[in-house]
Order: sequence, then C-alpha cells, then structure tokens
Amino acid sequence: MKAGLENITPYEIEKRSMEIISQELCALGITLDKEKEPVIKRAIHASADFDYAKNLYFSENVIQMALNLLKNGTSIVTDTKMAMSGINKKALSRYGIKIYNFIDDEDVATAAGQNNTTRSAACIDKAYAMGEPVIFVIGNAPTALIRIYELYNKVCFKPALVIGVPVGFVNVVQAKELIIQTEIPCIIARGRKGGSNIAAAICNALLYMAQK
Repeated sequence: MKAGLENITPYEIEKRSMEIISQELCALGITLDKEKEPVIKRAIHASADFDYAKNLYFSENVIQMALNLLKNGTSIVTDTKMAMSGINKKALSRYGIKIYNFIDDEDVATAAGQNNTTRSAACIDKAYAMGEPVIFVIGNAPTALIRIYELYNKVCFKPALVIGVPVGFVNVVQAKELIIQTEIPCIIARGRKGGSNIAAAICNALLYMAQK
C-alpha cells in the first residue's frame, strides 16, 4: 500500500466518503438539519462541493412529501438522459416508479421548433399532457423550470415535486427563484451550481430514505 493511501475495500468507499464529509462539515462548524442531512450529504458526495450545505433550498415539509410520493409510485420526468441514467433503477422498481425522458421524442422536437423554444421546455408540455402527478428532476435546463412556472401561472399546473438544480450562467439563478416563489413543493440549488449528477444524487437520496 502506497504511503498516504487508505486500505479500503470497494464496498466501504461510500461509507468512508460519508464519514469524511461529516468530519469536514464539523470542522466547518456546520450542523445539518437531520431530516435534510441525507440529501445534502449525497449532493456533496456527488460533487465534493461543500457549498451544497448552504445553497440547497427546501420548501416546507418537502422531504416527507417527497417520500410519500415515491412510496406511492409517482412518475419521474428528467430533463436529461444523464440525470435519468444516474437514478437508481433498483430503487425505482421497488415502488413501481416509471421514469421518463422526452428529449429525443420527435413530437417534442417538432413542438420546440414550432414554438421557437427549447426541447427541454417542450418536454414540460408533454409531461403536463400526461395528466398525472409528476416529479420533475431538472439538472441542466433552466428553460424547463421557466416553462413549469409559466404553466403554473397560466393553467394552475402544480407538479407533485420539482428537484431543480440546473447549472450554468444564463437565466439559471432567475429560473430557480421563480420556482421558489410558487407553492410547488421543491428542492432547489440556489445560485449557478448544480447539474444532472446533483439532480440524480438528490433523487437517489430520497429513494434511499424511502426504503429505510
């Protein structure tokens, strides 16, 4: 074993990572809310970025609401295939949860062209047309959050839950704040940071919490 390296089995890596995260949070003087702790730590674990201890916004009672939705098999719609692929399929199957990504659908591409909008925004329209409760997992497209906000105001569309953590510079901060202003249950990464990996990590944390 080379000097400085920990002798650890593959099965212990995640556990050890969480221990290190806990130690570093303590060193920073940060104490997490116990209910939100698993979500925040998994976001940090996916990014090695301790800013998520401060920038994750949780609407009132959203954790318990999210767990109930997952246990009841509420469908999930993602804005990217990367977010979709990162969500634990075994955990989804436990509750019979269907997961969708419409980004490559021909009708979505057509609608986006006709309406001069992004495919991500058109995906929200397609999810709305499903006519059922939906959990949105958004890690890349602020236009998806903006479209949710527009439908919320125009037709009273209220998704069951929005995990909104798109990353970037253009309209990202503003789009997140729009969702926070609504009564939609949400978990939002305020500021510019986020990404599909963070979106999937938050969703997985909730799935693991539901199993426990």
